[in-house]
Amino acid sequence: MKRSAFSLQPSASAAIWLQAVRPKTLPAAIAPVVIGTCMAYGDGAWSVPVTVAIFLAAVLIQIGTNFANDYFDFIKGTDRADRVGPTRATAAGLVTPGQMRNATMLVFGLAAVLGLYLTWIGGWPIAAIGVASIASGVLYTAGPFALGYLGLGELFVLIFFGPVAVGGTYYLLTHTLTGPVLVAGLAPGLLSCAVLVVNNYRDRHTDHVTGKKTLVVRFGRGFGRIEYAVTLLGAGVLPVALVCMSPGHAWSLLSLLTLVPGFFLVRKLWTEPDPDTMNHMLAQTGQVLVLYSVLFSVGWLV
Repeated sequence: MKRSAFSLQPSASAAIWLQAVRPKTLPAAIAPVVIGTCMAYGDGAWSVPVTVAIFLAAVLIQIGTNFANDYFDFIKGTDRADRVGPTRATAAGLVTPGQMRNATMLVFGLAAVLGLYLTWIGGWPIAAIGVASIASGVLYTAGPFALGYLGLGELFVLIFFGPVAVGGTYYLLTHTLTGPVLVAGLAPGLLSCAVLVVNNYRDRHTDHVTGKKTLVVRFGRGFGRIEYAVTLLGAGVLPVALVCMSPGHAWSLLSLLTLVPGFFLVRKLWTEPDPDTMNHMLAQTGQVLVLYSVLFSVGWLV
């Protein structure tokens, strides 16, 4: 009898799919929504159903992007046996390509359903953001001009995990958009870029062999170190510009505290860490993103 698209050994199925979700990447989806929600709340706008829908849609798009990356990197032969990062479900044979493809379509489909509701709330600009987000999630690794293979990954992450996510959240709750909101969005975008830089720095050797021309592959490890410092530490000082634009939110400078772990992470990358250490750095950079979003959001509301 033919197996269903999602049939796996019952004891292993949940653990395998949870691994494929890549939970450590989810802060990149959640952090900008937290910031946008708190900025809207500070301006007197709040809606539980809209906020919940935004959070769920953001998480689903991130998971769908992870599934698409898992599938297309396997199809293109990028995920090899000598991969130093976490195990990819399709490449490891834990999930068939068909299962991963169908899971990708299912998750993006659920995100699209939520997008219909959010479009009803926010209009066609939100529909455009949703379509562009899903399309970019697929095109990050799919097709002959995949964003991640052309060195455009950081630009994609900066835009969609930064001003688009923060601004879109704020707009859905307030039906307006302001300059400080878009500037605030740059910080989670930069910190998400920092996560990507660590990933690309760790994978630079296998990416070079398989033709994945990330910025680290194109310009070398020295560039990668500088890029990591700029994205990680640059995000930390953005609140200074925001306080100049919105003097009533001086407590948002609490987020400057993230410069402390950021400095130690930058120094660690300059010591040429081994792949296992970089896997830990990947998680730690994500934790800085979470810490920043919490400190900034709390400070903004004080």
